[in-house]
Amino acid sequence: MLHLRRLALAGIATAAALTTAPAAHAASATDTTPAGSASAVVTLRFDDSQARGWEAAIAAGVASWNNNVDNVKLVEAPPGTRAEIQIVATTGWPQATIGPVRPGGRGRVELGSQAVNQGYDKTRIAAHEIGHNLGLPDTKPGPCSQLMSGSTAGTACRNAVPDAAEQSRVEAAYANRVAAHTATGGPLVVDAP
Repeated sequence: MLHLRRLALAGIATAAALTTAPAAHAASATDTTPAGSASAVVTLRFDDSQARGWEAAIAAGVASWNNNVDNVKLVEAPPGTRAEIQIVATTGWPQATIGPVRPGGRGRVELGSQAVNQGYDKTRIAAHEIGHNLGLPDTKPGPCSQLMSGSTAGTACRNAVPDAAEQSRVEAAYANRVAAHTATGGPLVVDAP
């Protein structure tokens, strides 16, 4: 009789757990975390409508980051919507705010033609400056294999792919959506040699 009573109590506890399960699932319906994943993917929108002449370089720079980090994704903001990252073309040296920029925050990338006029690669410039918005500082001087070495790698450098350490730092900056910095981004960093 005691065994049957334990089974009945266990059945009631299981039914109670199943009854509350849909509510728990509904609360996490907006979570983009895949089952078993440690963190959700953070989506940052960018607006490059003021970066004429840089479209291909921006697309390649964005693809480089999207292909090499898992927990943050860059997407183009639909016209008329707010973007966390504003990308503009300028006549000076490239520069960007230091992040990591968070959803709802503000970052700025200035793609300066002065660097292109001196022979630096446009795609590398775009990927490098976006890297600042994702929380990476310059690593000057540095080799071409380090995206964040910037201009110190020389004009012959065409590498627009973050190395393993750079990828790891960005992954850590966006892990579990924990903000290491303010949502707005840090100071503007000029990438002149």
